Amino acid sequence: MKYELLANSSGRMKLPLVIVQLAALFVSSVTSYGFRNCIQKYESYTTFVCMNRYELSIDKVVSDIRSTAKVLIISQNIIKILPPGSFRHLSRLQSLNVSFNRLETVQSGAFENLESLISLDLSYNEISMLSSGVLDGLRSLAHLYLQNNALVFIYPNVFGPLINLRSLNLSVNHLNNFSNVIHAIQPLNQLKNLSLCSNSIIHLVHSHSLPSNLSTLFLCKNDLQDLACHQDFFIRVKYLDLSYNNISTADLQKVNLSYTNYLTVASNPNFDILKFLENPTIPPEKIDYSGLNLSTSYKLRALCSYLRGKELSHLNLIRNNIRTLPKLTLENCPSSVQVDLSLNRLYHINCLKFLKPSNFSSLTIEHNLLKSLTSCDNVTIFPELTTISFRYNRIWTVQSNAFNFAPNLDVLNLNINNIIFLNKNSFSGLRNLRMLRLDNNLITDLYKNSFLGLSKLTTLNLRNNRVSVIFNRVFESLENLKILDLGGNKITHVEKESFFGMRSLSKLYLDSNQIRQITGEMFNFLEATLQVLDLKSNKLRFLSSQLYAAPFSKLRNVYDLKLQNQQPYGLTAIPKGFFKGLDSLNALYLGQNRLTRLASNVFDELQNLTYLSLAEDCNGVQNLSPETFKNLVNLKFLDLENMCIQSLSPGIFENLINLKRLQLTKNGLRQINSSIFHNMTKLVYLDIYKCPLTCTCDNQDFKSWLNTSNIQIVYAYNITCSNNRSDFFLDFDTQVCDRAIKQTLFGCSFTFLCLLMIIPIILSKSYWRIKYNYFLFISWLNERWNSKKDIYKYDAFVSYNTRDEDWVYETMLPMLERCSPSKGLRLCLHHRDFQLGRYIVDNIVDSIHNSRKTVCVVSRSYLQSEWCSLEMQLASYKLFDELRDVLVLIFLEDIPLRELSTYHRMRKVMLKKTYITWPSEPEAQQLFWAKVRKALRGDDKEDEDEDNLLFSNDEALFISS
Repeated sequence: MKYELLANSSGRMKLPLVIVQLAALFVSSVTSYGFRNCIQKYESYTTFVCMNRYELSIDKVVSDIRSTAKVLIISQNIIKILPPGSFRHLSRLQSLNVSFNRLETVQSGAFENLESLISLDLSYNEISMLSSGVLDGLRSLAHLYLQNNALVFIYPNVFGPLINLRSLNLSVNHLNNFSNVIHAIQPLNQLKNLSLCSNSIIHLVHSHSLPSNLSTLFLCKNDLQDLACHQDFFIRVKYLDLSYNNISTADLQKVNLSYTNYLTVASNPNFDILKFLENPTIPPEKIDYSGLNLSTSYKLRALCSYLRGKELSHLNLIRNNIRTLPKLTLENCPSSVQVDLSLNRLYHINCLKFLKPSNFSSLTIEHNLLKSLTSCDNVTIFPELTTISFRYNRIWTVQSNAFNFAPNLDVLNLNINNIIFLNKNSFSGLRNLRMLRLDNNLITDLYKNSFLGLSKLTTLNLRNNRVSVIFNRVFESLENLKILDLGGNKITHVEKESFFGMRSLSKLYLDSNQIRQITGEMFNFLEATLQVLDLKSNKLRFLSSQLYAAPFSKLRNVYDLKLQNQQPYGLTAIPKGFFKGLDSLNALYLGQNRLTRLASNVFDELQNLTYLSLAEDCNGVQNLSPETFKNLVNLKFLDLENMCIQSLSPGIFENLINLKRLQLTKNGLRQINSSIFHNMTKLVYLDIYKCPLTCTCDNQDFKSWLNTSNIQIVYAYNITCSNNRSDFFLDFDTQVCDRAIKQTLFGCSFTFLCLLMIIPIILSKSYWRIKYNYFLFISWLNERWNSKKDIYKYDAFVSYNTRDEDWVYETMLPMLERCSPSKGLRLCLHHRDFQLGRYIVDNIVDSIHNSRKTVCVVSRSYLQSEWCSLEMQLASYKLFDELRDVLVLIFLEDIPLRELSTYHRMRKVMLKKTYITWPSEPEAQQLFWAKVRKALRGDDKEDEDEDNLLFSNDEALFISS
């Protein structure tokens, strides 16, 4: 049974063992992770960015990327070769960008197992040839980018596997053999877009036709002179770019373009558009007339005559070197939706008198030489004109009523000019204007009437001008304005009523100005609507955090506040109550402010904050108070990059239970206590790169935490040890850290093993002595025993063998216990007085210690009995412990010493104790019992009669010592 139980328990142990093994596997799969050369976007777990790692081997870049990756960007490296199976483990990849490397060779099978790939970017490399098998397996590929390489030849069947390819860019290569390219792409039945610009193609000789679905073809910036192609070669092409070549008029007239919807032949010096229109092979309204040297009014009028009666959606006259547009120059041109006269040399537009009123909606005259927009009183109105863009000119003044010709204007772009001031009523009549861009000009002053009448304006951009003061009520009429950009000016002062009348403003940009002080009065009239406030790069500064300032106390709807990079000293300190009132704030930017100290209650009011940036605030801030972020329970992004933090207090991130991303880059952290991350259960991204972590036992717990958490550690494998730059932190062997523990465990284990070996030996030699002392100790605790005489229950315990029981009951008991009531002794006999149900040993020990003396009735049978030997042994222990005479030996037989030598315990006792031998003569027996009574009573004073009797019968009693 014993052995069956052990077997069953062994079987039951198998299940916990399996559970432990599964738990170990689970723990290993939920460890923290990092990538040697990539970063996994925490916003999208399937996107990996591996830029600027300067790696030579693709395997070192992608070997540790997870198989769940869908988007992979490997740019700005020096990878020169893609061997077979480079991305074999990334079977779910949908977008792969390997641009801007030094890639020279792509071997066959490099993209195997990428059957889900949709976009492949190999641009800006040094690939000279695409050999057969390079693109095998890319059956789902739709977009392939190979521009800016060194391709000189493409194998005919290289694109064969790309059965779903829709877009192919081969621009800026050396593919001057057009026939080779067409042969290679001919199997691509789904191809719609092909770009072959800048390939030094001289002619379009071909042996195969274009793919059946190709609709867009770019052949710009080649050396095309003689097209030399079949008449119907472009029959299916809808969008054809032949610009910047050397195509002649006659060459193009030989080609059938009747099905083309858009054709551009700009900057072909030998091409005469007017001659081409005499016998066009394409409808005139499908041509882009940019870059065709239509520089004179004569040519423009001739062009319009060809276009008369046509329906034209775009009239592009870009880059035609047009200098002037006399009145009604384009009067015969058809009504167009959009007119573009950019990149010419126009000096004025004369209130659009060169156009006749039509239905066109957009006018673009960018990159010209316009200097002034004159008044346009009593001019022809263009009722459908809604968008005007005069960017990149030299306009310095906008006179009154300059846009009276477009009363329904919706968007007006006057940015990137030289406008110094705005005349009164410059924008009068533009009651429907919604967007006005005046950024990047030289405007110095804004007045009350500058924007008078623009009641529907929603966006006003005045960035990068020279405005220094925002006067009262300057925006009074802009009651629907939602976005006001005043950044990049020289504003030093904002008056109390500057924003009077602005009932809808939600975004206010005052960054990059010279504001030195902010007060609550600056934002009067914006309390109910303002949501975004940008005060970045001003000159705000506070010298002490003990000051009190609450400039945002009424801005309860602001959710985005930018205060970073105050010049030239930074904020230095943040006053008390500075963020009071910002109940809705979600994003706060405080970086680059050289903060010297952050009070523990500085962010207490910002309970809804989700984004906080304190990056680049290194100016003495070496440690943060443990309570700095205590109220930011909704924070998701915390940027503490380069704050000179030397240590992180326990509990500093205790309440950041929703934090997902933590930036600790470029700090002075040498040790990190892993306990600071315990409450950050949602943390998925941790950046401690370029922190001087030491590979010492102080970081043992942190390294162990890295192996058990599920957080991405940015460039974890590249973090080096500050105490030895040649070693990496993840290679740090923490086993040396528990040497003291191991020594303690060894000492304990050694001691335990020694005891395990010694204890059995001791037990085999002194088991009963130990048992006796244990019983004695328990009895002492229970206060059952005492050395006082009246505490003993018996006068003597009699130890005898059952073979001598008759002598004990018939001879000894009458003489000692029943002799008289006054002198009788109370004896303890095991057959009579042992308690039923108790262990024998417990009865023996209890009886010995409840008796004043122990009488051993020794015979040959006694010596051979184990229980008798035990009783004598226990009695001898009491003798040695109490150091008094408690043992009486009575020999019923005359046993020679040679026989006793076998029983070493008895011999040992006899050497130290006096013993009495039972006499066979009746005369000597009376003296024998008298001596026994004296030994058992322990009295020094006995009756004289007994003494006389004792010593007169001396010869009858043998006493030996």
